[in-house]
Amino acid sequence: MAPLDLSPNELEPYWVPFTANRAFKKRPRLFAGAKGMHYFKPDGTKVIDGTSGLFCVNAGHCREPIVKAIQEQAAKLDYSPAFQYGHPKVFELASRLALLAPGDLDYAFFANSGSEAVDTALKVALGYHKARGEGARTRFIGRERGYHGIGFGGISVGGMVANRKQFGNMLTGVDHLQATYNRAEQAFTKGEPAWGAHLADELTRLINLHDASTIAAVIVEPVAGSTGILPPPKGYLKKLREITQQHGILLIFDEVITGFGRLGYGFASERYGVTPDMITFAKGVTNAAVPMAGVMASKTIYDAFMTGPEHLVELFHGYTYSGHPLAAVAGLATLDVYRDDGLFERAQKLEPVFADAMMSLKGEPGVEDIRTVGLLAGIDLAPTGGKPGLRGYEATERMYHDLNIYVRVAMDTLVVAPPLIATESDIAEIRDSLAKVIRAGA
Repeated sequence: MAPLDLSPNELEPYWVPFTANRAFKKRPRLFAGAKGMHYFKPDGTKVIDGTSGLFCVNAGHCREPIVKAIQEQAAKLDYSPAFQYGHPKVFELASRLALLAPGDLDYAFFANSGSEAVDTALKVALGYHKARGEGARTRFIGRERGYHGIGFGGISVGGMVANRKQFGNMLTGVDHLQATYNRAEQAFTKGEPAWGAHLADELTRLINLHDASTIAAVIVEPVAGSTGILPPPKGYLKKLREITQQHGILLIFDEVITGFGRLGYGFASERYGVTPDMITFAKGVTNAAVPMAGVMASKTIYDAFMTGPEHLVELFHGYTYSGHPLAAVAGLATLDVYRDDGLFERAQKLEPVFADAMMSLKGEPGVEDIRTVGLLAGIDLAPTGGKPGLRGYEATERMYHDLNIYVRVAMDTLVVAPPLIATESDIAEIRDSLAKVIRAGA
């Protein structure tokens, strides 16, 4: 056995996810602390957080009520078996989420990441139809430019090419709606674009191609997030709901990014007046303090499984850390912070201020489009030198090393999503820093 007191190379052994590892390890970008709106570099320099970590620290970093709840729970109950047993806090959290979720989405199945939540929802969809005697419904329909995590189910129904091309055939029986974005019709739109609701009619074509009797579910993000923030056209999501209900197809909203205040509501489905059959959630449920995710399922779906002898397992699915005690109390404390600080309402009030600030970057060199909705914005920059992604990479380097701002970059798109605690001055600072980043890369 290797001794535990060796001095390691501190960078090389870690294979950093979704990162250019060789370039990163030559000039690393490290955070050693965080508080409120800011990260701190190892030397103590403050870096304003313009993307809420990865769309997840909605209430700001290191909130005392959440920290305290985790610390106290760790000393009281560090782990409880997730199968055949439970603990009080996970039931309390499920009840709170059932009250927050729209319609009859009254049942929470817990996982640990958005990727796991998506795979859970897909399996539940298959099991639901089989339980109802419609086992031929095995096909899924996702959407181009959709992101649903990195499990095999998620990359199969997702539509981001870079996430799919290395991994072979993935799940079979998956088709995709076309993306809702058209720059010629929608450029520089605040909120939901007027053009594009008709794109939902593509679902009818796919149903006619495959037959409704073979389709289990349609899964979409209400706002496509990781691809660069693509708000849904007005009326688009309602059309999807009408078509899926007409044909007995389940509708799944992936709200891993849009949940917990990002669009000014508990869930985006409230903003759009559409109640799906399932919602996947993660990120903001614990303010990212402890990994947690899950699926909110309708009572109709839950009841379909509650048949047969009561002593037998109804759904053969779950994770060792489903509803982990530390995550459960973090979730409860986070919901309290959202409520007590009025953060969902705050996001609604900040939306026009944020939209104006981001749109003011329209005239900066190389800015090809800007899209805003809620506290989300995507800023498309023209690629440099015929090398897609290079300008975005250089922007990432410049933001960390020179300008002390953190904003997520997707290829050559800046993705902005400040914590819901942001002030107007914070938004102005983010805007001004982004202007410097854009000008420096022109």
